[in-house]
Amino acid sequence: MENPVIIFGATGIARVAVDIFLSNDILVYCLLDDDTQLHGTEINAVPVLASTDNQEYLQMIGERCEAFVATDDNRLRKYLVKMLVEKRKKMPVNAIHPQAFIEKSASIGHGNLIAMHASVGSFAQIGNHCILNAGAIIDYEAVLGDFVQVGAGSIIGSKVVVQEGAFIGSGVTVVPGITIGKNARIGAGSVVVNHVADGETVFGVPAQKV
Repeated sequence: MENPVIIFGATGIARVAVDIFLSNDILVYCLLDDDTQLHGTEINAVPVLASTDNQEYLQMIGERCEAFVATDDNRLRKYLVKMLVEKRKKMPVNAIHPQAFIEKSASIGHGNLIAMHASVGSFAQIGNHCILNAGAIIDYEAVLGDFVQVGAGSIIGSKVVVQEGAFIGSGVTVVPGITIGKNARIGAGSVVVNHVADGETVFGVPAQKV
């Protein structure tokens, strides 16, 4: 990637995103955040300059700059992605840590954050705008839909299907072949041995509906 990147968001995973881009020798032009108290601050010498709807910076997205959406709030993430696609005709780029491992046969969409030591196995499929936190393992032929979040150290077994918007907490194990429904939530440390329905929240060892 030759162009610098503008990061939308300046808290939480935005700090991870800054480190990822800098580790890949990609210039981060600035961060944008709607919290005006953050304006004028810096993350690793990268300034927070304005709000996410600032037209001066939005107009830079395209030929001059790339964009990355760095928030784990899925509603806000979807809103910002939609705005970039509709107003700038631009999909956010991926932020992939140089110490993440992705098999050549795996497929990766757009706008994903893949953190340090995360691993994506053979013929796995990662959708768009997912977050794979540090040390997450996506085993072979697993499929993640769009806007899925996988917590640090979690293991998504082979041929697991995780549908759009699902949230998987830290240290979770999902055994092979399981399907996790749209917008489902898996509590930290759980072991998932049964399918999880759309919108369902489960927790425990083995995971049970809350």
